[in-house]
Amino acid sequence: MTIQTPTQRPLNTQPNAMSVAEPVEPARRIQVIDILRGFAIFGILLVNMQFFNQSIFTKIMGLYEPATLLDQLADWFIRFFATGKFYSTFSFLFGLGMAIQYARAQERGARFGRFWLRRMGVLLVFGVIHAYLFWVGDILLLYSLLGMALLLFRNRRPRTLLIWAAVMLLIPLLIYGALLGLVRMADASPEASAMLAATFAEQEAQYRALGAAADEVYATGSFADITAQRARDMVFMYFSWIFFAPNVFAMFLLGLYAGKRRIFDDLPGHLPFIRRVWLWGLVVGLVGNAAYVYFGEGASRSLPTPALMLSLVGQTFGAPALSLFYMTSLIQLAQQPIWRRRLAPLASVGRLALTNYLMHTVICTTLFYGYGLGLYGQVGVALGVLLTLVIYAAQIPLSNWWLARFRYGPMEWLWRTLTYGRRQSFRLHTAPASGS
Repeated sequence: MTIQTPTQRPLNTQPNAMSVAEPVEPARRIQVIDILRGFAIFGILLVNMQFFNQSIFTKIMGLYEPATLLDQLADWFIRFFATGKFYSTFSFLFGLGMAIQYARAQERGARFGRFWLRRMGVLLVFGVIHAYLFWVGDILLLYSLLGMALLLFRNRRPRTLLIWAAVMLLIPLLIYGALLGLVRMADASPEASAMLAATFAEQEAQYRALGAAADEVYATGSFADITAQRARDMVFMYFSWIFFAPNVFAMFLLGLYAGKRRIFDDLPGHLPFIRRVWLWGLVVGLVGNAAYVYFGEGASRSLPTPALMLSLVGQTFGAPALSLFYMTSLIQLAQQPIWRRRLAPLASVGRLALTNYLMHTVICTTLFYGYGLGLYGQVGVALGVLLTLVIYAAQIPLSNWWLARFRYGPMEWLWRTLTYGRRQSFRLHTAPASGS
């Protein structure tokens, strides 16, 4: 659907070879985007809390069994309302952010390609350090690599971006469907069926053993022991990207689409479109996530089954849909002055998104891992929800306090400094860096 806006500006300015990309001043930020990013930070911690507290083998392969009814209810709640929804939101905002930066670079006649690759290169270094030295559930490494690929789509037409987004969403379904088809073909032969069943049973037993060994290391190991375990776990994470990365990239493309259409430049003018997205996001999100939770309940991921296929279909479309519902709900609320004031504290969390995200890792690994307080495996899902609320509640005033004194978060400042190749001004009372 083509959307014309009165604020849309031409994007065909020829770049000036002498011009370079420059950082965006805080005053030029779009507040609602920071509100969305701040809200996503909460949801990401809510989901990641379980990954901090159990091995990726146990979590991803569906081998976790809640100990109490309260934990079971909390697990259902997280899977229905949070799993896959908030990294989808962050991915959308990532693509939107690139579109906004690209448009501003063109308006100034600045070169964008090299700047973006430097930006992603720095993020790649952050991701490698974070994944291998702190937490295997890192998302920065994947974002940096897919962000480099996103550069190839910066001049694509909006309609083309939507087509590619749909293709990306279908890739995991096609892969899983092919695996399920092979299993069904093998079932036609009793010998092949028995051999395949034995293979999958052995694979599940192997994952359980790997999960138990990893749990032991994370619960009792030293920093060196856990770092070695992280390196082994990252191999498994790379394989999981086959199903995870296409969904992330699809949301990148949807964010790039919204940026090219300048939707966030004129939100009041796009409210009819936003309301349609809100309604469809709610309907598809509820149906899709109901299928995801219902058909995926209690099923091991080591064996392709029709039920898991239906669960995957539900999540593939339900998670992005509910993510869009969340975003459009906040956008509509933010159009009202009273709600804009109420949501404003989330914007500070969003402006420090990278710092707050990495702070989650520092706090939770210190709480759970053997070189910290050693609470690994002892915090149930329900208690994890409470812990999430406590940590996030602390980050809101801390973020506001920080931004009352500094222009950027510490990690945001470092990212900008390394990207632009010159030290950025940090404290609010200092003058902006030359040319900013």
